[in-house]
Amino acid sequence: MGRRERKKAATRRALADAALKLFLERGYDQVGIKDVADAADVSTTTLFKHFSGKEALVFDEDADQEAALVAAVRERPAGQSIPAALREHVLRVKVDVATDPGFARFARLVDGTPALREYAHRMWVRHQAALAQAIAEDIGAPEGDAACEALARFALDAVGLARGQVDPRQAVARAFDLLEHGWHAVTASG
Repeated sequence: MGRRERKKAATRRALADAALKLFLERGYDQVGIKDVADAADVSTTTLFKHFSGKEALVFDEDADQEAALVAAVRERPAGQSIPAALREHVLRVKVDVATDPGFARFARLVDGTPALREYAHRMWVRHQAALAQAIAEDIGAPEGDAACEALARFALDAVGLARGQVDPRQAVARAFDLLEHGWHAVTASG
């Protein structure tokens, strides 16, 4: 990475860090774009060169999340099914991380702010096309294959289904049992 790229990455990180700090201290709705730009010592124009809007300041790892989803399919161990690989990935990055005490304040901020909660959901499910394409490539199906699209959509939606459940891990596991084994296997296991 060259000097210019490092400087851009540092500015982006400073903006995201400043935004999160202010949102956690004051609440999301009490902080404006100008507040974030001032805290990071940049102009609002510079902020908008790095982020599309206020919500995006909270979620600056969108490309990394998509790459990790695709890698969960492409780099899974030999013999592991695609649904099993996606189950492991979802549990690790979306369920287990939520139990981390350091993540709790961030989770409360997102869950307690309707705009952030909706943005997080939209951001997560927009990875469907890339995930479906990776699944199709892996099994040799044509692009746009309905089964690959369905698996991608339902795998991503499992995260939302787990929200608010007494046992989110079990909710995700049950959803992926359905994806991997079908309705009969899920109803037979009770």
